[in-house]
Amino acid sequence: MRRRRRATIEELRLAIDCLPVGTRRARLTGIRSADIIVGAYTDRDGGMCPMLAAHRHGGRTDCIAFAHAWDRFTGARGARRATRREVRILERHLEESLAAEQDLCDLSAAIAEHQALGRHRRATEAAETGFVLDDAQVPIEWSPGRTNWTSGMMHAGDNRSSSRTVSAMSLV
Repeated sequence: MRRRRRATIEELRLAIDCLPVGTRRARLTGIRSADIIVGAYTDRDGGMCPMLAAHRHGGRTDCIAFAHAWDRFTGARGARRATRREVRILERHLEESLAAEQDLCDLSAAIAEHQALGRHRRATEAAETGFVLDDAQVPIEWSPGRTNWTSGMMHAGDNRSSSRTVSAMSLV
C-alpha cells in the first residue's frame, strides 16, 4: 500500500506541475475558500471538486489528468467530502509548485542578466582592442529558397544565407 500511495502522490504532483501558473493560483484560492469533495464535480451540499473551485476563481483550464490523479490519490469510490489531510496535501503541493515556478523565473532572470553583462564586457573589450565580434561580421539574410548546384533547380522554403556572393567567398 505504501508504494501505491507514493505513486499516486507523485502522479498528483506531476498533474499539478503541468497546470498553467494562473490555474494553480486559482486552484489554491479555490480550495482555501470552498468545501472540496472527491469523486464528483459537485455535491448537493455545495461542495465542489478542486477543478470547479479553480474555475470559479479564474482558472479556466480543464485538465482531466488532474481530476484522475486527484481521485486516485484520494481513493474515491463515490462523492464524499475531502478530508482535511487530503486538502492540506493538495494545498502544499500547489504552494510548492508555485514556489518552484518562482524560483525558475528568478533563475532565468539571473541567467539573462549574467549573459547581458558578458555580452557588454566582450563588446567593450572588442571596441578597445579594435576587434570585431564574430556575430557582427557577416549579416545573415533570409532568402526564399536555395539553388541545387547540380540541377540548377530552386527549392522552396526559408533558408538562411550570407549576404556575400560566391565570388566574394572564393579564394581568388
